[in-house]
Amino acid sequence: MILKNKYTWLLLLTFLAYGVFEYYRPKPLDWNATYSNKDKIPLGAKATFELLPDLFSNQEIESLRKPVYNHLTESKLPKKSNYIFVNESFEIDGNDRRELLNYVRHGNVVFISAYDFSDTLLSELGVKAELKAPNLRDTALAMNFVNPAFRNKNGYVFDRDDGRNYFSVKSPKNVTILAQNARREPIFLRVKYGTGAFYLHNLPLSLVNYYVLDPKTADFTFKSLSYLPVQPVYWDEYQKQGRFGENQQSVLRYIMTQPALKWVYYLALFGLILFAIFAGKRTQRIIPVIEKPVNASLEFVKTVGQMYFQQGNHAQIAQKKIQHLMLYLAGKFQLNTSIIDDEFLKKLTQKSGLSREEIGTLFAEIERAERATRLSEYGLSRLNRQIEAFYETLK
Repeated sequence: MILKNKYTWLLLLTFLAYGVFEYYRPKPLDWNATYSNKDKIPLGAKATFELLPDLFSNQEIESLRKPVYNHLTESKLPKKSNYIFVNESFEIDGNDRRELLNYVRHGNVVFISAYDFSDTLLSELGVKAELKAPNLRDTALAMNFVNPAFRNKNGYVFDRDDGRNYFSVKSPKNVTILAQNARREPIFLRVKYGTGAFYLHNLPLSLVNYYVLDPKTADFTFKSLSYLPVQPVYWDEYQKQGRFGENQQSVLRYIMTQPALKWVYYLALFGLILFAIFAGKRTQRIIPVIEKPVNASLEFVKTVGQMYFQQGNHAQIAQKKIQHLMLYLAGKFQLNTSIIDDEFLKKLTQKSGLSREEIGTLFAEIERAERATRLSEYGLSRLNRQIEAFYETLK
């Protein structure tokens, strides 16, 4: 009996040691595409989610962990809102589809970025997603916006996506093409439906941390989401993380979400089965020493740490605020923001309903910020107040 107890304790201590080792050892860089707003890995979407408050100033941003049908039928919704989905595959059932169509029909906006779409939804919208097999991929195609104000001189290349997926449009009447690949095939569409609109985007990899933090591709996400009106935003996590949030997890569900604990759980079950079969008579083999792997994630962590809004670089933050304002003016008033002159200010005054003095004060502050080689915190604060006051006046 004492011998059996000895082996039982040895088994338990082995599992515990393995669990601690797995938990604390440096993890290899994870290149799985999760598109989740909680993941800092290259193909997660934490950076994109954290940019939403800048894109949708003073609006409520809510992450959802419930099905579309439940949210749209059980929640108290604002008068108008945006619903954003970023997934590898967008699949919904009949109830979800019916409520989503009804939601847009009444003036709301849905943004869906995915490779594979629900055929029933796209059929209703008169669009088909042409998905190319991965084994046929070759050189990546460049992407670009149709709107000259948004176009990039060299286009955007996403090296982990060949750019060969596109939409074919069956009913062009209510469809506006917003972006194309180098073959002039649509990759980003606006589909009017009722008094609202669907924004269909088949390049979800462009919205992950890896590309949002790369200066060459960072503004692709910014410009894509800038087409959405400034109003409350719902970000779907149900299709990626499931229904239960961190505060609703059972002990077993939590264990299954932690790789180290999950493997300890499996090993414990396997070990107990073996112990029961052989009655603990076989001796435990010595676990070999495992060399610690190289910390491959360190490089990416440094990249995340260099996000512009964590650097305290006032001039860079000011440029982002100004860029967002220009995109807003181009989308709302259909103005060419590449040249700011008297004619531009006159048109903006007429379309916005503000006085020439108010417009002049705002752009004088913008010009002052752009001329400054090192912008002080006070200068950034003053610019921010002017821009936010402008948004408030237009509400």
